[in-house]
Amino acid sequence: MTFSNDFMNMAMEEALAAAARGEVPVGALVVHGPSGQVIGRGSNRVKEDRDPSAHAEVLAIRAACQHLDSERLIDCDLYVTLEPCPMCAQVISFARIRRLYFAADDEKGGGVENGPRVLHAKSCHHRPEIYGGIGAAAASKMLKDFFRSRRG
Repeated sequence: MTFSNDFMNMAMEEALAAAARGEVPVGALVVHGPSGQVIGRGSNRVKEDRDPSAHAEVLAIRAACQHLDSERLIDCDLYVTLEPCPMCAQVISFARIRRLYFAADDEKGGGVENGPRVLHAKSCHHRPEIYGGIGAAAASKMLKDFFRSRRG
């Protein structure tokens, strides 16, 4: 496992940016393994873009694919502050992400370790290495604080 706290911290910064815009605070980064360079960033923009697919992971993957001029991210790792939903898990598989690092579990909407466990299904054509729970306390607190402030 090749992991960097710096990358997860950058994903947390993306999540904070989403929260500042009134979006659910989720941030993601795609890191090119051979170079160690961040080639894609994303934070939720569902409301801002009026696009239900504008999740942090999808936006980061789109940017990385543009950067590499390829639909495949074979040598790339994804860092995300919340367990990906089923839609994002499928995109991760289609993009051929090498490793997935995520912070907080999502018991209600997750699609990797919770819910349908898309990346563990027999129908999944590519399974990245999966490492969850990295920085979970900070990510969970950010999400809880965000939703608490919305409830007033």
